Amino acid sequence: MKKLSLLIFLGLAFLLATAQDNDDTEIQTLFTKSRSNGGYGAVSFSYTQIDGKDAFMMGGRGAWVIGHSFALGFGGNGFINDVNYQNPHDMGINNGLAGGYGGLYLEPIVAPRFPVHLSFPILIGAGGITNVIYSQVWEDYVYDETLTDTYFVIEPTAELEFNMTRNIRMALTCGYRFTTDIIIKNVSPDILRGFNYGLIMKFGKF
Repeated sequence: MKKLSLLIFLGLAFLLATAQDNDDTEIQTLFTKSRSNGGYGAVSFSYTQIDGKDAFMMGGRGAWVIGHSFALGFGGNGFINDVNYQNPHDMGINNGLAGGYGGLYLEPIVAPRFPVHLSFPILIGAGGITNVIYSQVWEDYVYDETLTDTYFVIEPTAELEFNMTRNIRMALTCGYRFTTDIIIKNVSPDILRGFNYGLIMKFGKF
C-alpha cells in the first residue's frame, strides 16, 4: 500500500512538473534564467486639430518588449493641417502648418495575454514645426526660417489593444500632446497642444 501511494505521488508530481514546463504563463522570479523578450515595429494613423483645422498624422515606432508587460523603443509622428488650396481671397497663396516630432517611448502593457487589453505608452522627445507658405503650384514653395521653430514634447497615450494573431496587434489610441511654447509669427504658442485619436498596427513578437 505504501509503495502504491508513493508511485501515485511520484506520478502526480511528474505530471505537475511537466505541465509547468509547458505552461507559457509560468511565474517568473527575480533570479530566473529565462525571460520572454521580443520586439515589434508599428505604423500609426491619427487625427488631430492644429490651429482650428483638421490635421492628419502618420507615424512609426520600433520597440523592445520585455517580459510581455513593458516595451522600450523609439518612434515619431509627422503632421500637416488642413490647407485650403482654392482660397480665392489670398491671391493664390495659402498657409499651412507642417512638421513632426519623435523620441523615446516607454510603454507599460496591462494584461497582455488577454485578447483585449490596455497599454499606456508615453513619448518623450522633440520636434519641429514650420508655417508653410506656397501657391497652388508646389514649385513656388517659399521657405522662411523665421516661420519655423523647435520644441520639446511629452505625449502620454492610452491604447486599447486587440491581439489579432500571435504576431499582429491592432490598437485604438487616444493621446495628448504637451509641448513647450511655439514661437512663430501669428501663431499661438500652444498651437500644438491637444488630443489626437487614431489607429496603430503592431507587427512582431509580443
